[in-house]
Amino acid sequence: MLKVFITVKSLGKRKNHLDRLAWQLTEPPPTLRSLIIDIVSENVRQFNERKSDVPFVSFLTKADIELQGVNGKVGNGSLDNDRKADEEEAVSSALLAFKDGLYRVFINGSEAEHLEMPLMLQGGDELAFIRFTMLAGSMW
Repeated sequence: MLKVFITVKSLGKRKNHLDRLAWQLTEPPPTLRSLIIDIVSENVRQFNERKSDVPFVSFLTKADIELQGVNGKVGNGSLDNDRKADEEEAVSSALLAFKDGLYRVFINGSEAEHLEMPLMLQGGDELAFIRFTMLAGSMW
């Protein structure tokens, strides 16, 4: 097992903070492509499992409502859409988004520019995924 830290920042979001997550890799990925595939596949698996973890009858206490209200969204955790995410489609979309320049990946502060770039990840490495947000309106 290899523990790395992933920082996610979406430029253009109202929240001006970064989320730093500890991430366990079963084995070091040989390329950036395989790293993206591993991360997306695991996120799809977690998303699909979360859908089945919602209690049959969910309710919120007053404390839950107040706590969630501070974050700006109050919900009971139920999901209206019961469709499961498709792993193959998610991986394909993530790879295409990288090729199209919709997000960039940095490893220990250096940009990983190509999907076939060989990686030499070690425990404690810092990965950053920066997603770019398109501006509204047109330029022409």
